[in-house]
Amino acid sequence: MAEPDITQIVVRGNRIGIVGLKAAAESMAGPWAGKGDDEIREELLRRLSEANYIPRRLTEDYGRALLREYRKILGMPDEQAEETPRGLEIRILGPGCFRCDLMTREVMGALSEMGLAAGVEQVTDIRETVKYRVMGSPALVINGRVVSVGQVPERGKIKKWIAEAE
Repeated sequence: MAEPDITQIVVRGNRIGIVGLKAAAESMAGPWAGKGDDEIREELLRRLSEANYIPRRLTEDYGRALLREYRKILGMPDEQAEETPRGLEIRILGPGCFRCDLMTREVMGALSEMGLAAGVEQVTDIRETVKYRVMGSPALVINGRVVSVGQVPERGKIKKWIAEAE
């Protein structure tokens, strides 16, 4: 099974994973070369909203971020300043096993119960995992700090760590 094409973009300071952006950008490279930014932005939104949730009230923000990443993927200059991510950034480190998926569900459930938005990323690349110097999986990293290794903590504990990191 092929790895999904997921690209991280920054929308209003939050990292968002977008499925299919790289493939869309590459397929549009030739045919859309002479088009203006507005047309490209609209086409990216159209294509990517089929596989991604894009809130209507944030369409303009997503459009700017998608266009910025489109230009980066194709090696084009971009006059727009890149947004700096802010807020919570959560990573689940592990090989993509059942316990890693369970950890992701528990984190998402905790965020939902708390009414918080966060960038949540499941990291399966061993080279990236090694950077955190953890020896077990799954590992939970909140805003760059390892808070749990080798187990799936109770949701209440996850909520406590998230609240402390805010």
